[in-house]
Amino acid sequence: MFKEYYADLHIHIGRTLSGRAVKITGSKTLTLTRILETASARKGLDIIGIIDCQSPEVIEEMTKMINRGELQELAEGGLRFQETILIPGSEIEIYDSNCQGPIHVLVYFPTLLKMKEFSEWMRKYMKNIHLSSQRIYCDGQTLQEKVRDIGGLFIPAHVFTPFKSLFGKGVYRSLTEVFDPQLIDAVELGLSSDTNMVSDIRELQQYTFVTNSDAHSLGKIAREYQKLRLKQANFSELKKALHEWQGRAIVANYGLNPLLGKYHQTVCAKCGEQLKTAATCCTVCGSVQIIKGVATRIKELSEPIENVRERPPYIHQVPLEFIPGLGPKTMEHLIEAFGTEMTILHRVTVEQLEQIVHHKIAKMIDLARTGQLGIAVGGGGVYGKVQSE
Repeated sequence: MFKEYYADLHIHIGRTLSGRAVKITGSKTLTLTRILETASARKGLDIIGIIDCQSPEVIEEMTKMINRGELQELAEGGLRFQETILIPGSEIEIYDSNCQGPIHVLVYFPTLLKMKEFSEWMRKYMKNIHLSSQRIYCDGQTLQEKVRDIGGLFIPAHVFTPFKSLFGKGVYRSLTEVFDPQLIDAVELGLSSDTNMVSDIRELQQYTFVTNSDAHSLGKIAREYQKLRLKQANFSELKKALHEWQGRAIVANYGLNPLLGKYHQTVCAKCGEQLKTAATCCTVCGSVQIIKGVATRIKELSEPIENVRERPPYIHQVPLEFIPGLGPKTMEHLIEAFGTEMTILHRVTVEQLEQIVHHKIAKMIDLARTGQLGIAVGGGGVYGKVQSE
């Protein structure tokens, strides 16, 4: 019998247990243990992908947790922590002599042993295996083939963001210029795009879309996520869902309205002016330092397509922490009453919310989870804002 599971597959580690930095820009509180505790007890996620598990100290920490019985390895892949399944992964930067990158990709493996094997292989092509999102000195297809050989999954990351993605820099028009299309398991859209925006990009029709938080702090976990139809939460079932095999599938994506994404709109890098067209210079200060927005880049890649692939709904959901007036104390009252954020976002009625918080806040939560709050557009590295009125 199928069940529904919530998954965020792109979560960074800020520091190891010893305090060593993994993701330099990640929060110091973003440790393996804190991620697992937050994802399970507070967020209510069923599956998480931690994408800095190639770091030797992270592997060592996971090994100790297995030995203590805090993590349980599953026969079908993945590691159980309380009510949440951890899928070990790694984010990698490709920029070899044939690739005008940098391009970020995500890879995932079923077991810690496979993750360790991959980490040891990457040491030969990487200067610092301890840090997140490091450059690998091999071509994209060599990396893909190694991931497939040891039973992993391969997903191009946040493919439209301006600086470190497949399409974002504007160099490539096709993923075949870098990758073997047969060795891609899904495509991650990123915070400034959604399913509808990219529906007319022909070569992406064959792939399932995922949307994830790219969390650099505990609070950002589950900022974006997906609902999966699986028989159980594990690596094998996740792989089937990405390929829509045997009834498994992603049945909904939940993400920010692209207008909130910090790279949605084309802007001037010097003065921050938002530019309505694909301008080559700023209309205010005259600077030619233009950060091309995701929306502009997607239009460049799009063409009219007949028989567009039917996709699951992409629901423009505003995270609870973004809601004006919903402060930390009120949030704690909600968690105490309902258990997890997934419960608040998906299972609690407005009437139940009003028993805990003021009617105005309850209404704001309801509008947030259905994407009906007003939005001020983001761009150039600055997030958009939710408007209270």
